[in-house]
Amino acid sequence: MKEKYQMNVTKPGQMDRQAMLQLKGIFLAPYMQLATALIGKARFAGGNMFRHQIDTMGILIDYGYIDSVLLKAACIHDVIEDIPGFDQKLILDVDEESSDVYKLVLEVTKREGQKKSEYLRGIIEHGSQRAKVLKCADRISNMISLGFVTDPAFIERYCDETEYFILPIALEVDYNMYQELIDLVISRRKYLEDSGYINRNQNK
Repeated sequence: MKEKYQMNVTKPGQMDRQAMLQLKGIFLAPYMQLATALIGKARFAGGNMFRHQIDTMGILIDYGYIDSVLLKAACIHDVIEDIPGFDQKLILDVDEESSDVYKLVLEVTKREGQKKSEYLRGIIEHGSQRAKVLKCADRISNMISLGFVTDPAFIERYCDETEYFILPIALEVDYNMYQELIDLVISRRKYLEDSGYINRNQNK
């Protein structure tokens, strides 16, 4: 039987002292160091993959998530997928939470040769709550970056993927992330309409 998650509907606000102290005690620096291996990995929208890791972690904090395993995994969530031959033992040797962090990273890592649809469907059907929350933060970061992409076919395909796979995940775990993702999809689709791309395709 599938585990039922409690959807987060609390509107995030300014960080209080308790959350600050909790964040202060999280051993993040070694994970950030591992993530710097992604500095040389350019992104389609500009910047690099290291910045995307930190951005994803920032989005989680913005939404009130001060979960040490979740934040550590966010810091390195793309290292296995995007660095050929990455020594995965480097993750397991960091600290006492490394095993849980590693398992979470694997949950959000697309296997070599795996279809994107199969990968995302797997998260929908079998992902832990942490994996689903992390995937939503990851997609928010990616959708914001999509604002700097000028390839309309890529934008349309990414919006379709977000609607079909990511919105159901967000609706299950965090209503506010769900709302932001909807707004981002609407914004990108409006760009396609304003540029005439959608009308041109519909008239073909």
